[in-house]
Amino acid sequence: MAVYGYLRVSTLTQAKEGESLEAQRLQVTSYAVSKGLQLPEDNVYVEAGVSGGSEFQERPEGSKLFQVLTEGDMVVFPKLDRAFRNTRNALNVLHELKARGVSVHFIDLGGDVTGNGVGAIVFTILSAFATFERERIAARIREVKQLKKAQGKFTGGKRAFGYDVVDGIKIPREDEQQVIREMVAMRKAGATYRGISDWMALTQERKMTFMGVKRVLVMEGMA
Repeated sequence: MAVYGYLRVSTLTQAKEGESLEAQRLQVTSYAVSKGLQLPEDNVYVEAGVSGGSEFQERPEGSKLFQVLTEGDMVVFPKLDRAFRNTRNALNVLHELKARGVSVHFIDLGGDVTGNGVGAIVFTILSAFATFERERIAARIREVKQLKKAQGKFTGGKRAFGYDVVDGIKIPREDEQQVIREMVAMRKAGATYRGISDWMALTQERKMTFMGVKRVLVMEGMA
């Protein structure tokens, strides 16, 4: 029988600063001791800068841990959301590990959830809530981006051709706006996206693929 632990932080900043990792490590090692067991340092898998929304078996450390667990082993997680924020993945992983004869312990759920008691029921319910919370946060982020877009504010990523970004506000850039006006005129005259792309390569300092040309013209209301 071997004892394993799993820790996770969502951002690389948290990982570099050690935020919550030491607390998680202390929790899982103390839990093992409370069961009369030892948790070797090498058996603690640390996931740094990985979202809880990704499937457990697809994470770098989660994948390694999932592969090494065998019959009689015990794996300890400090909290449910360190392992899962997707109900289906949570239940699939639990089902697989239970079939292997691995005991899965979540400290925040009171211990072993691979049995048929209250712990297993709570695990299922809270996994669903974790999924709901992740989806709710994602929806809020989308709403904020849509609002910023409607207000003409920058929503992240590369700046759009024709605009600069000042204090989160998109400001027309006259030199590039002039290029856009010429692109629109060429398109109205029957030029293809690729033809406009070739024209830019010959006459402008900035090259643009034909798909880039299409995106710019679509933003200007040109199909």
